Amino acid sequence: NTKLGKFSMKKTNYHTHCTFCDGKENAEAMLQAAIDMEFDVLGFSSHAMHPFSDGWHIKTQDYAAYCSEINRLKANYKDKIEVLLGFEADYIHGLCKPDFEIYKDFKPDFILGSIHFVPGADGFFEADGKPEKTKESIQKNFAGNTKEAVCRYFELEREMLEKSSFTILGHADLIRMQNRNKGQELFCENEAWYKEQLQETAKKIAQAGVIVEINTGGMARGFLSEPYPSPYFLSLLHDYGIPITIDSDAHISKNLDFAFAESIKYAKNAGYSELAYISGGEIHFQPITL
Repeated sequence: NTKLGKFSMKKTNYHTHCTFCDGKENAEAMLQAAIDMEFDVLGFSSHAMHPFSDGWHIKTQDYAAYCSEINRLKANYKDKIEVLLGFEADYIHGLCKPDFEIYKDFKPDFILGSIHFVPGADGFFEADGKPEKTKESIQKNFAGNTKEAVCRYFELEREMLEKSSFTILGHADLIRMQNRNKGQELFCENEAWYKEQLQETAKKIAQAGVIVEINTGGMARGFLSEPYPSPYFLSLLHDYGIPITIDSDAHISKNLDFAFAESIKYAKNAGYSELAYISGGEIHFQPITL
């Protein structure tokens, strides 16, 4: 076990991007940084929408190379760190989903399921896209109905949870990224309809039996002051007994453990007393220790 701030716990991260998708550094550079930071487990999770690809996903022709490289690192560095092969797989209704059956040829150790694209009448917006573009898209595809657009995001997340098979739910309320510009928020997180969406989603997460990540990526990029999910959402997850882990969603090596110590306190404040981690092909739990 390694030291993590004042905490003596296994240090893990399952949300790691590299140059096979939209990460800025190659996989080995990310791994070497993780070793320097005394990680025990590092999971690679390049963006994927198999069997298709988009500008920031693994290219269709690069899946074999990606798996080969991560498996090479797994073997070469096994005495220093446990390396896991994974995907951050998109769910797009009728097109692709995060599912072990679909990705079975690549033998992933885990799959992270995420919603990025929210389709409407004649196009889509990205849940973490630029706010001005999102507002334009909502005007075009949802007749300007912000509530409908935000609800659609969570409806898709619930649909993904019901129809897919994966390990970790990625940035469960990514849509909060749209509220990053103070005074120009897309929606109010305290409204009853929004809290109802979180409540319904928490129920579906519990039924699916997946882990939820506390994701510090929005903080690392300077957009948010708190991780995903929000304190209210995290408290709901705790009430439903949903396991959590801490991930950085790092696209550059310096952010691999961004705000991890703060996130452990964040989890503890929500009532959590343990964190989940994946090692040796199984899900384990470790107590949060001060």
